Amino acid sequence: MKQFGIATILVVSVILTACGGGSSSSSDTVAGNWTATLTNTDTTPAFGFTTSLTQSNGSTVTGANLSFTASTACFASGGSQTGSFVLSGNFNGNITGAFQLTITSGTPSGNTLVLQGPVNNSTITGTWTLTGLTPGCTGSGNFTMMRM
Repeated sequence: MKQFGIATILVVSVILTACGGGSSSSSDTVAGNWTATLTNTDTTPAFGFTTSLTQSNGSTVTGANLSFTASTACFASGGSQTGSFVLSGNFNGNITGAFQLTITSGTPSGNTLVLQGPVNNSTITGTWTLTGLTPGCTGSGNFTMMRM
């Protein structure tokens, strides 16, 4: 009986050691530099941008250094980026989860771009919707964001 108890303790120790072997680095966030390519529903190119995302306080995401790769009248200058990322899993450095980013124009005001989709490691794919007051600043389609 004594040997069974010792064997049980050893097995439990090995299991607990294996479960605690992970690290809690920033690999479970969407923080970093990203580049996005947006296409219209007919698969023609819409526009693209680069941004730096920061994730803090759990699921809150903020963006900085937003730069559109081609000039767009919808987002001439300024603006803000806010969003969320809800982690679904972090298994051996692989992240998955639900992502949303809202970009609000500065000048001209009244234009809002919303991107939504799942994260799969360093790639986010999904759909986008643009609503706005500026003529021509409406649309929707698909997007891909890649961590740079």
